[in-house]
Amino acid sequence: MAKKKKHKHHEEHVDESWLVPYADLLTLLLALFIVLFAMSSVDAQKFQQIARSLNAAFTGGTGVLEYPSPTPEAQMEQLNVEKEQSEENIEEAQKRMEQQNLQKIQEKINTYIKDNHLETKLQTTLTDEGLMITILNDIFFDSGSADIRSKDVQLARGISELLVMNPPRNIIVSGHTDNIPISNSDFDSNWHLSVMRAVNFMKILIENDQLDAKAFSAKGFGEYKPVASNDTKEGRQKNRRVEVLVLPYEQKE
Repeated sequence: MAKKKKHKHHEEHVDESWLVPYADLLTLLLALFIVLFAMSSVDAQKFQQIARSLNAAFTGGTGVLEYPSPTPEAQMEQLNVEKEQSEENIEEAQKRMEQQNLQKIQEKINTYIKDNHLETKLQTTLTDEGLMITILNDIFFDSGSADIRSKDVQLARGISELLVMNPPRNIIVSGHTDNIPISNSDFDSNWHLSVMRAVNFMKILIENDQLDAKAFSAKGFGEYKPVASNDTKEGRQKNRRVEVLVLPYEQKE
């Protein structure tokens, strides 16, 4: 009997060669997405998290996602930017707080002025430079003189008590005159007169043991910083003044 030939059954295989370029294309698209994301975001931590997640989801690929996120130089630059922004925010907060502190000091001085009926002699102004106390109407000096009148020494000492602060602040005392030329043997110019008025007034202030003389300085501006017109008597009277500028507190680094 003739033997029957056995025919082996050959299974048909689906052509899967298309999967390779498809996977490569998909990987490239993902890589493009990561690059675009990295360009639009400087948050290195978030970038690394997404890269790790995508690599875990597409294991067996070519590993194009396995590269470091932004370079160390870029990370350092970002850290420096964030540090500068943080320092600026802290500085601005400190400035606002000090303005509030100076405002409280101003309120205290204004209460003193009101209680002692000194509205025509003293006034305060809060500016970007600091707290300005203006002494008006020649209340300390006779015309052409830089000596504080004996009857006004007590008022000068009262003002010194208002300058005792915690923390202490630097203080600038400045003298100002009108534009009428000085004509006596003691002073050769309004500038000279204004300087000596500031110095003599400052001397009375720092007699107060609670004040640190190192925090004080004196300036004279003569007639060169008027606050009113010198064409009228009233204007010249306003220009003859002594100013006490309380500077904002500066924290030592």
